[in-house]
Amino acid sequence: GGVGFTQYATAAYTDNILDEFTYYGMDYIKDKYKVDWKNPSPSDKVKPTQDIVNDIATEVTLNAMEQYEQFPTMMEDHFGGSQRAGVIAAASGPSTSIATGNSNAGLNGWYLSMLLHKDGWSRLGFFGYDLQDQCGSANSLSIRGDEGAIGEVRGPNYPNYAM
Repeated sequence: GGVGFTQYATAAYTDNILDEFTYYGMDYIKDKYKVDWKNPSPSDKVKPTQDIVNDIATEVTLNAMEQYEQFPTMMEDHFGGSQRAGVIAAASGPSTSIATGNSNAGLNGWYLSMLLHKDGWSRLGFFGYDLQDQCGSANSLSIRGDEGAIGEVRGPNYPNYAM
């Protein structure tokens, strides 16, 4: 239960909405940074800086939030804040990763999306699940053996990770 199931079911349950948000991100990185996601090449990747993460994740997140507000039934259909937060982050994180070719940049784009979502709509989930949706951003760039590891070595035993 909880957020783990939310994330598991999100891709199938959200139909073309997750696709729409992700394609918006792909169009954004192609137009602004000239990253051709259809024909990946190491030569067109953007340097994974905090400014780049902030730019891409914020743009994709705000676009998705605007879409939810424009179509209220879509917001109602994606129950609670947990699923909306997951869908938006699932577009923001990969958009950042694909632009930079860096999984850690994508992870930080994911968590930034969660924080922007919470800042814009006051919460991510319900019944306390919002903690699971946003935990991790404070140490996503550090290697601390007692709390987890970098993106490439995370596994099913990573603490507090609901997916």
